[in-house]
Amino acid sequence: MGELCEGLDMTRQAVAKHLAILEEANLVATMKRGREKLHFLNPVPIHDLAERWIDKYERTRLRALGDLKKNLEGRSDE
Repeated sequence: MGELCEGLDMTRQAVAKHLAILEEANLVATMKRGREKLHFLNPVPIHDLAERWIDKYERTRLRALGDLKKNLEGRSDE
């Protein structure tokens, strides 16, 4: 927690509240090691969100770029 608070303009309690919300949402995983509580990003739900939201828009863009590439390559072959 100390390392997380360094460089932030937030109190330790505010950081703890944010981490608790992220942990509840399963976006952060924790592990206790002695007196320390270690926090790690959980990539699985973040990846799932990316697939559901970001990739949906990315597919259209990639398809458009692919079509553009085909059109440009087709014209250079003539």
